[in-house]
Amino acid sequence: MTVSEVIEEAPGIRTLKLVFRNGDQGNRFSFKAGQFAEYSAFGDGECPFCIASPPTRKGYIECSFQVIGKVTTALGDAEVGDTVGFRGPYGNWFPIDRMQGKNIVFVAGGIGLAPVRCLIWNCLDLREQFGDVTIVYGARTTELLVYKRELDEWGKRNNVNLVKTVDPGGETPEWDGQVGFVPAVLEKSGVSSENAIAIVCGPPIMIKFTLPVLQRLGFDMEKVYTTLENRMKCGLGKCGRCNIGGTYVCKDGPVFSAARVLAMPDEY
Repeated sequence: MTVSEVIEEAPGIRTLKLVFRNGDQGNRFSFKAGQFAEYSAFGDGECPFCIASPPTRKGYIECSFQVIGKVTTALGDAEVGDTVGFRGPYGNWFPIDRMQGKNIVFVAGGIGLAPVRCLIWNCLDLREQFGDVTIVYGARTTELLVYKRELDEWGKRNNVNLVKTVDPGGETPEWDGQVGFVPAVLEKSGVSSENAIAIVCGPPIMIKFTLPVLQRLGFDMEKVYTTLENRMKCGLGKCGRCNIGGTYVCKDGPVFSAARVLAMPDEY
C-alpha cells in the first residue's frame, strides 16, 4: 500500500492513510469495524493494529499507532509516497447488526480511541439506524488527545453527545472539557443503560475501573464490548503472545463482551 497522508495526532502518535497500489484489489477490499490487520515496515518487521477508518468509506484505510518500538518507529518515519505492507483483515468485529435501534455509549481513553473511532464513524455514516450516540473520551493531558479535529466535529453535531476529559493536572487554561479520570466522568454523566450498548477501549487500567461503573449504571455485561488488540503480535495464533488462559486474542477476538473479559484469569 502507498502512504497518501501522514497525520501527527499527538506527540509520538501518528495516523497513516493508505491506498492500495492495485486499484481493483482496493475496490474488492472489505472489512468490519473492530477487525485488525498487520502493517509492515520492510526490513524492520510488522505490527498488528486495528483498522481505524470505517468500512463505510471506501478507497483507503487508516491506522493509528504510538511510536514505541522498532517497527512503529519505522512506520512512524514513513512519508507520503512510501510503501508499507498490509495483510488482513483478521479477527472478529463489533456486533453492529445487534446495535441497530439501540442507544450507543462509546467510552475510550488515549490511543484506545482508534478502534472506537472506526465504529463511531461507521455508526455516524449510518446515523438513522441508531438511537442516541454518546462519546466519553479522555487522555492524560490535552496534548495527548487524539483525533482532535474529529473531536471538534463530533462536539458540534446535534445528534452526538460528546463528553471529553483530561486527567487532573493535564488541562490547559483554554481547555473547554472536563477534568477527571474517564471512569469517574462516565459515572458523573449518568448515561442511561436503557436500550443501550456500550463500547469500551483504552489502557487495561481504564477498562478495569470502567466496567464496574457501567455495572452500577445498569449495563448488562453481555451488552458491553471491548477490544484487547494491544496484546497481539503475529495475528495468527502462532506466537503465543496474546493468550489469556485458553483464549487467543487474535483468533478468538480481538472483540469480546465484558462478561467474557471478567471471566478471564485474574492475572489478566
